[in-house]
Parts: sequence; C-alpha cells; structure tokens
Amino acid sequence: MGKMGSEMLIYVLLLMAGVLASGQSSQVNIWPMPASVSYGHTHLYLTNDFGFSSNYGSEILKDAFDRMLALIKLDHVIDANFSAFNSSSLLQGLHIVISSPNGQLQYGVDESYKLIVPSPEKPAYAHLEAKTVYGALQGLQTFSQLCYFSVTSRVLQIDMSPWTIIDQPRFSYRGLLIDTSRHYLPVPVIKKVIDSMSYAKLNVMHWHIVDTQSFPLEIPSYPKLWDGAYSPSERYTVADAADIVSYAQKRGINVLAEIDVPGHALSWGTGYPSLWPSKDCQQPLDVSNEFTFKVIDGILSDFSKIFNFKFVHLGGDEVNTSCWTTTPRIRNWLKKRGMNESQAYQYFVLRAQNIALSHGYEIINWEETFNDFGNKLSRKTVVHNWLGGGVAQRVVASGLRCIVSNQDKWYLDHLDTPWQEFYANEPVTNITNLKQQKLVIGGEVCMWGETVDGSDIEQTIWPRAAAAAERLWTPFDKLAKNPRDVTGRLAHFRCLLNQRGVAAAPVAGLGRAAPEGPGSCYRQ
Repeated sequence: MGKMGSEMLIYVLLLMAGVLASGQSSQVNIWPMPASVSYGHTHLYLTNDFGFSSNYGSEILKDAFDRMLALIKLDHVIDANFSAFNSSSLLQGLHIVISSPNGQLQYGVDESYKLIVPSPEKPAYAHLEAKTVYGALQGLQTFSQLCYFSVTSRVLQIDMSPWTIIDQPRFSYRGLLIDTSRHYLPVPVIKKVIDSMSYAKLNVMHWHIVDTQSFPLEIPSYPKLWDGAYSPSERYTVADAADIVSYAQKRGINVLAEIDVPGHALSWGTGYPSLWPSKDCQQPLDVSNEFTFKVIDGILSDFSKIFNFKFVHLGGDEVNTSCWTTTPRIRNWLKKRGMNESQAYQYFVLRAQNIALSHGYEIINWEETFNDFGNKLSRKTVVHNWLGGGVAQRVVASGLRCIVSNQDKWYLDHLDTPWQEFYANEPVTNITNLKQQKLVIGGEVCMWGETVDGSDIEQTIWPRAAAAAERLWTPFDKLAKNPRDVTGRLAHFRCLLNQRGVAAAPVAGLGRAAPEGPGSCYRQ
C-alpha cells in the first residue's frame, strides 16, 4: 500500500463526515451554484422520447437541446420498461419560453433564466424561461446537471424534485485565455476547450493567437505573416477561425482575439522583416515605420470580418524598448520628434487603439498601459489586470473598466496555485463604491501555453478554472466563505467533466496532478 498523502487523508476524513458526494445524493450538486435553488425529495424519470417545445425557432436552441441530451445519456443504453413506471413520475419533455427575439450574442447579453422541474403529481413537463436564447443555454446546462443515468432504473433520472431555480450571472465577462503561439492547439482541441467552458458557464474565450514564438493565423491582407508559424501544418486558416467563432457562439461563448503590440511580436518579422527594428534587434515592432501601422490596420480589418465580439485585445505588456534606442535609424526618428522611449511606447499604444476604434472595436489592454499613461488611454479601454492586487481599484477610480486576472491567483500555468485560491480570489476586493464595482466587468483565468499543448491542456485548466467560474457566476452572498465547504461539490463537478470526456485533474492535487492511487472519482 502506497503512502497516503496529507491531501488524500483530508478527503477521506471529509468522506467519513459525509461531506463528499458519491454519485447522486441529497446534496445539491450544481456547479456553479445558482442564485436561488429550492428542491424536494422525489424522483422523476425522463421518457425515452423526451423532447422540447418552444416559442422560439432557432437552430442554436435545437442543437443545444440535442447536445444536452447526449451529455445526460453519456452513451448509456436506455433499456428500461417504461410501462412499469408510475405515469405521474415520467417527465415527457421540456417547454422553453424565450421572450426576446434577438438572437445576437454580444457582451452583456441577458443570461438569466428560470427553471422549474415539477413534482410527480404535476403536469409532465419541465419549464425553462429566459429573456434570450443564451439564458436558455445556461438553463439547459443547469438542467443537464440535475439529470443522470441510473443503473438501477436503467433510465435518465432526476432526484430531489420538484426543483425551482432562478439564476443569472454576477459578472458579464467570465473568461478563459488560451495561447496558440507558445504551442499550437489543433482545432478539435480548441473546440473541446469551448465545450468544457460552456459546462462551467464561462462565456469568453480569450484567444491569444500570436506572440514572439509563432504567428499561426492566416491574414489575407498580409499573407506572409503566417510564415512565422512553426510549420505549415500548425496554422489556422480564415475559415478555421470563423468556424471556431461560430462553434463558440452556438454555445453562448464570445471569442476575444488578441494581437499583442508592440512587444511579443517577433514572429511577425519572419514574413515581413521590415517590421523589426533591425535584423539583430527584432522586437518590439518598429515604431518609426509607417508599414508597422499599415500591417496592424490590415490585421484588424481582417479581424473585423471574423471576430465580431465588441472587444479586441491589443496587449501592450512587457515592452522592452531598448531596440528603439540602440537602432540608429529609430533613435534619429525619436530625436526628430522629441520623444523618449516611454513616450514612443505611449504613441504606439494609442495609435494602435485608434486603428482598432476605426474598425468598430472597443479595446482591452494589459495593465502596463494604464500604469504608464492611464489618463491618455481611450475611454473605451478595458484595463486587463495581471500583475497583482490593487490595480482594479485604481482603474475603476479613474473611470475605466477592468478585467481581473491577477497572476498570483488566476494564472493556470502557475501549477502550485491550488483551486482553493482560485475560488477565493475576489475581483472587487477593496472596491466599496457600487458605481466603481460595476466597472469591474468580470475576470479571466489564463492558460498560458509554454508548458501545455493538446496533450495536457484540459487537466491543467480543470478543475481550477471551475473554482474561478463559480466566483464569477454566483452571487457574492451565495459563495462559500471557506473554499473547503465546496470541496465535495467541486469533486462531483470534476467527475462530471470526466464522464463527459474532459480530462479534468483530481481535486485533491495541485494543478494537473495525477490521482494518488486507486479509488472512486469522487474521492480524488
């Protein structure tokens, strides 16, 4: 028998205390926890022809319902004799009412819903009401967590009926960053990440597409840019990108595209060397060259045809300007304009912002831009915090919006950050003014790609991203004061992800640790 780690011992003690779920139980095992939940004590069974009706004709809704049924069935064979069931306990379908005809997904879309699952003596239909189809999608995700395949009844079953769930997100922006420059992620891998995001009610996939290491995306306006890809097979065509955006939108997820300028852009010069300050000093992008801004304009013009989210991310972080001052041509350009390095950095960021604005985007920039010249940024800027605490306070005090991703708590590549810290990280810490709190539009966990690719990305994201997802969805007063109190429910959700084909790591470990030994999924 192997040595039992202290983490596993804690879990055994929790099991003995009845805290952890083992399959279905009287515990409410919904993740993230809804705003309002009431439930009973009886069982319902879904009929073999369980279907849905709606006042809203939409392929998005039909596809989402079909996916939900497949998630519940999990490839089990439904072979029950339905004639043996009490007819009053059979749930025949789900009636969905959507009040708004607008099917466009955009920032701030209403994601609220009300889900009612009746008691056995009531009519044999569950009801889902939502303002928009995207609220209905969130309701379907919740409904899918109420259902499970029972090996006893050999049918899809709902316990603890009747249910009444009234729900809406706390924050409009609930993001996950993926990085396809440090390692290329095949399209099927990206789609699996999108699927898993929808299970946890995350709604923005921040696509950090390019960086120093590679430029994998086709840009029709400047077709040599993707010469900076690692190889011809590690590239995304325009059609690939449009397909990813469409795939995400059908699941209620916006795709935020990022080009990080002027730093983190060495790969751009593989196809267009004139973007480099010099052959020997290759980044940041050449601030003195008009061609640099023509390329940025071309990229954002092409982006506007693919990425229809309200925002575009322009990066702006970690800019080492030494190449500008050590390259004689650029040094002379700066001198002629009376600029120092810091002023040139500001000039570059603000000019890139104006280009994005001309294409109809609002802008997200990393926090260094605010720290260096926050009062000069466009008022349509959202400042993306990552370096640490206290930044959000200063950003919203200035009247700008903020997204929180402080690296000490919400960077998934920090493998020693446990899920408890992801759960406890509060985006509006020390912001007491209600008007300023509303300027914190949400948060994002970041899966930087240096040490992940298609082989290990899922277990590095999950279940820690789920801990942050509840923080971003669930009302503050419904969140656990101590993360330990949600251990069993998170373990249950992690097992649900595994059942759905998502390679989520055990709750009991750090980061993407493997199970410590044999045992039930619910005890790991």
